[in-house]
Amino acid sequence: MADNVRHIAVISLGGTIAMTTQPDAGATPTLSADDLVAAVPGLADTGIRVQVHDFRRLPGASLSFSDLFELTATIETLAVDGVVVTQGTDTIEETAYLLDLVTTGDMPIVVTGAMRNASMAGADGPANVLAAIRTAASIEVRGMGCVVVFGEEIHAARWVRKTHATSPTAFTSYPGPIGYVAEDRVRILARPYAAPTVAFQGAADSARTTVFTVGIGDDGTLLQVLGDHLDGLVVAAFGAGHVPMACVDALTELAKRMPVVLTTRTGSGPVLRQTYGFPGSESDLLARGLISGSTLDPVKARILLHLLLMTGSDKDQITQVFNTVS
Repeated sequence: MADNVRHIAVISLGGTIAMTTQPDAGATPTLSADDLVAAVPGLADTGIRVQVHDFRRLPGASLSFSDLFELTATIETLAVDGVVVTQGTDTIEETAYLLDLVTTGDMPIVVTGAMRNASMAGADGPANVLAAIRTAASIEVRGMGCVVVFGEEIHAARWVRKTHATSPTAFTSYPGPIGYVAEDRVRILARPYAAPTVAFQGAADSARTTVFTVGIGDDGTLLQVLGDHLDGLVVAAFGAGHVPMACVDALTELAKRMPVVLTTRTGSGPVLRQTYGFPGSESDLLARGLISGSTLDPVKARILLHLLLMTGSDKDQITQVFNTVS
């Protein structure tokens, strides 16, 4: 920018942070981006100039890929120092990782939200927005891709997860936050390695993907049914990448027809490659053509797989990108 004042865009998508409770009804999105920014105490004292964009007023669960692609296109047109996206917490981890994969440049992009709506005691939205704006305005955060700021912690998009349904400290990451905000200062503890990017240019072919979470006693029947309706599949497996023996044949057949990504349902840690050797083990499944999701959790692996399919990548190209993640 032409002067020393930091210019930040705040884009509102809706969610709990934009909700109020109506008489005899539950919470619904009613607040605009202007309302959210106006409710932040101390923002004027930061010297940061804020422009607002009332982009959507949807619950997080109702956001779609088309919404996020339109959001990406909007962000790419903004002449600002940083961007804050506010939205529902249900899908923050999906939005943040998609933005991390498809946006270009060094401009900080920060996603935040709230666990308590504006009508509740102790609403956390204003504090999260203030911390997110400070983070987006920080020179230290440039070149780090998309991050999630919640409870004054800064999380890398590729690692962050919502791990509690109601707690104000619902967002965590493994191996931990990469920074935090304290005493009006953004403090970065670690800089993640550069993530792979997906060259996504506007409209593309649609894709159908989902996550199948393995459970005890699964026999492969549901996998066979799903296979008739999908272009790609993410398997959230036991432990370090294991499934019941009864699922092996179904996964083998699916891997011949589409990319099938093997992840762990545990929430942290990698899919192994050659530690176990029984039927349904990680080494057995990878030898049968499944693709290792490495340290990506199932939700993030699906976002990456979905984008790659939409851009026309074949199985070899998809495998190469997931190997880069590894």
